[in-house]
Order: sequence, then C-alpha cells, then structure tokens
Amino acid sequence: MSRGTVNRLLLGVVGLVLLAAGVLVLAGGLDLYSRLGVDPPSRWPLTSPDQPVLSARSRSRWAGESWWWPAVIAGLVVVVAGTAWWLVAQLRRSGPTTVVLPTPGAPGLRLRLRTRALEEAVETGAVALPEVERVGVRLVRGSRHPRLRAAVRMTPGGDPAALAEHFETGPRAGARTSLGLPDLPADLRIRVVAARPEVTGRRRRRGKRPRVV
Repeated sequence: MSRGTVNRLLLGVVGLVLLAAGVLVLAGGLDLYSRLGVDPPSRWPLTSPDQPVLSARSRSRWAGESWWWPAVIAGLVVVVAGTAWWLVAQLRRSGPTTVVLPTPGAPGLRLRLRTRALEEAVETGAVALPEVERVGVRLVRGSRHPRLRAAVRMTPGGDPAALAEHFETGPRAGARTSLGLPDLPADLRIRVVAARPEVTGRRRRRGKRPRVV
C-alpha cells in the first residue's frame, strides 16, 4: 500500500469521526432530538442545549484514581509520537535517494547517482516525446528492484498507445541501460486533456513549451 493511499485512508477515517461527532454535538445544541422526535444515541451526554458535552460527574469520575493521570499522560505521549512519526514520514522520500551504477571496467569502484538526477533525465526524455504536455517521474522501491512511476499529461487528441510505445523504447529503456538492470518495471499513467478550441488556439499562438513537474 502506497503512502498516498495510507494518507487518504487516515484522513478519511479522521474526517468521518470528526464529522459524526460534529453532527451529534450540533443536533444536541439545536435540540433536534426533541424537535424531530428522534432518540439520541445510547450514552451520548449531549441531548439538549442545556447539557454540557461532558457532565461534572464524567469529568471528575476517575480524577481521584492513582492511574488516571499517568494514563492521560501516556495517551497524550502516544498521540504526539504518532503525529511526529506521520509528519516525518511525509517529509521522507518513498524511494531510494541514490542508485548504484554499473562499473564494468572498475570492479572495485562504487558509483552512485542521485535518484533525483535519474528522475530528471527520464522526465527530460519523456517531455520531448510527441504530444506530451507535462511529465512527473518518481523512482520508488519495488519488491526486488527500483520501479519507475510516471504520470504524463498529453495534449488534446493525443495517442496514448503511441506514447506508451515511445516511453518504453525511449526514456524507460535508457534508464534501464544506465542502471545496468535486466528489467526496470514502470507504472505509466497517461491523461489526455479534452480539446478546447479557444484554449488550443491560444497555446498555439503563444508557442507554449511542455513542462516537467
């Protein structure tokens, strides 16, 4: 499961929990239960505008217990540590920072190439292909070897099949040869922009060049 998928799942779960809690608080604050004749959820304290979210009994129920404050502090530590771990994970690359290049003439030499330099080389080769408007390339860790992930945005009326063939025989083949790998798996995502006559004519007049992202 990719980092983006995990982020979307976590944000979705947190959003649903906050949305449900907000709806319940709003329903109690506006006295919707009595107005609509709906039974409130079991053990939900806020059922009318005169009630607090947490009653005085609930707030002081375990305050006198010896385990209460250590448990609260431990829970807060877990929350802070989990948040810090998630933040560091967002700042960290999902793939290798460097790759080892083959050196057939010098067996004892280890030559490393920055991953971003390889990505830029593949992007430069891909953006020069016909009908390409925008390119983004990432090198990620695969099960055994590095894996390319490329997202290409084509101009209106582009041919995705021809682009996939050009990418296979051009940028991907060049990266595989440079890394000295028998195979370099790649995920190519192609998006063809819908044609808009007025925008297309304006771009042709300006001579807009493809972009690499």
